[in-house]
Amino acid sequence: MTDFLEALRHLLTQLTHEAPAQAAWARLLETLVGDYPADASTLMVLEEESLRPVAVLGLHDEVRGRRFRLAEHPRLAAIAAHPGVCRFPPDSELPDPFDGLLDEGLNPVHDCLGVALRDDDERLTGLLTLDALAPGALAELDEAELAAAAHLLGTCLRLADRLSATRSRLNEALEQEAPPAGIQHWNSPVMRQLMANVALVAPTAMSVLLHGETGVGKELIARSLHARSERHQGPLVQVNCAALPESLAESALFGHRRGSFSGAVKDHRGHFRMADGGTLMLDEIGELPLALQAKLLRVLQEGEIQPLGQERPEPVDVRIVAVTNRDLAAEVAAGRFREDLYHRLGAFPLEVPPLRQRREDIPLLAGHFLEVNRIRLGLANLRLSPAAGTALLDWQWPGNIRELEHTLARAALRALADAPEATRRHPLAIQRHHLALPGDGAAPPPETSSATTEPPRRPLREATEAFQRDTIARALAAEGNNWAGAARRLGMDPGNLHRLARRLGLKG
Repeated sequence: MTDFLEALRHLLTQLTHEAPAQAAWARLLETLVGDYPADASTLMVLEEESLRPVAVLGLHDEVRGRRFRLAEHPRLAAIAAHPGVCRFPPDSELPDPFDGLLDEGLNPVHDCLGVALRDDDERLTGLLTLDALAPGALAELDEAELAAAAHLLGTCLRLADRLSATRSRLNEALEQEAPPAGIQHWNSPVMRQLMANVALVAPTAMSVLLHGETGVGKELIARSLHARSERHQGPLVQVNCAALPESLAESALFGHRRGSFSGAVKDHRGHFRMADGGTLMLDEIGELPLALQAKLLRVLQEGEIQPLGQERPEPVDVRIVAVTNRDLAAEVAAGRFREDLYHRLGAFPLEVPPLRQRREDIPLLAGHFLEVNRIRLGLANLRLSPAAGTALLDWQWPGNIRELEHTLARAALRALADAPEATRRHPLAIQRHHLALPGDGAAPPPETSSATTEPPRRPLREATEAFQRDTIARALAAEGNNWAGAARRLGMDPGNLHRLARRLGLKG
């Protein structure tokens, strides 16, 4: 219990001052349940009506990218409503949210329990769950000890929430506005640095220039900037500069008065006036005509606009977030973009890294998109096979997050077509060939007749463990015996990989 209290103290310190690192959550969960005979466990915190996994053991890291709504998961709802440790019989008809998601494969969970995290006022703050594949594996667990630890943790979570109420509200706003960007604990150093810079510049009035490849999530970062700014209660107006007809672009941005040109039958406010008191996101800013760039520069310098047909300018209070996938410095050198406007917009430049430079985040993003498709298709669970997870990590993703999203949506449909028996009671696994990645030579296994197929010569669990040992050994060899690299290749949390390796006898 001493180690748990120390881990809890460390987490509480981080919760009070900042969003805690994922390692702090993982350390807390490992200290609390690491010695229990469970094959998987999760620590989830309540945000609105959804539970967000902040630490997992025995589960793929993509689970942390999912959100579990209590209304959609009756077993989690039962745990939340139970006053103590809630146990489920092996033949419970309530669908288990983690069936098919354990590292061991698609075997259903046979032993399951959970405890609600509550504060001193009995308000729910989260859940702790433990799952085992063997019936009765958790029978001897000390319920009183687990309940006491859960109560202490629940109270501390509520205390930290009160001490950091402003930050919590901002995080909730981010979750509602942009689910992938709402992932708070990115695995990759480049994304953690980017979000630290977002937190640094968001409260200021500085213009921000967001640049990065197509599909990396620039719009979501722009939304994060607005949500974290002092203007978050004001409007966020998005304009695609490439879609503005050149003849009407000035009117669209700055407005016009009735009769100012042919077809102007009524006054138009323009996007700057619509964004007054808030944020104006100028997407594809590099497509703006040179003539209009000069007028945009004047607005930024003077803080006022002059609608077409109006004699006097009028003040406007707008924060600009410019977005581009072009190299604007090269555009300036080529004479296609004004240098003075470039420096004005780029008061605080931010680069959103491509997915190939942040492979550690692929499991989190995959988990989010898998959950979206699970709900859309009405499935009990949807997961990646180990080979499919490796394929996601190995692919270069030229289309970045958008390509990943569409790839998983198509793969889920293909997997369902191959396994029509998949329902809300049966988990579904996406295999490597379902991804259909360009140039991937992986092919579906050849069909064989059940009458001529030789039955397995050893128990399923023994065969599964042999496969896991071989897969981990191959990953280690490919990464030069580097465990962190092997974890990334396998799409696993490093702590989970070490734990599994010890159980399989690969580590002392």
